[in-house]
Amino acid sequence: ALHKHIPSFTPFVPVAVLPYLAFALLSATFALAFYFSTISKSSLPIHEVLVASLASILGGFGVVALFCSVGVYV
Repeated sequence: ALHKHIPSFTPFVPVAVLPYLAFALLSATFALAFYFSTISKSSLPIHEVLVASLASILGGFGVVALFCSVGVYV
């Protein structure tokens, strides 16, 4: 059968690294959220959008890494 000749799946990121990766990504998310809340209103709107978008992306990947580190593979 075909499945006997295909190598088993190995993730790009080792499972042991996932808790540390989740902590780093979520910490960066909270730091950027704090920075976003302290941006002066006179700054450019594109700056706010970039900071918020980066925080959102890091938060999304951080939550996925956190879920995978506790065994909920999404």
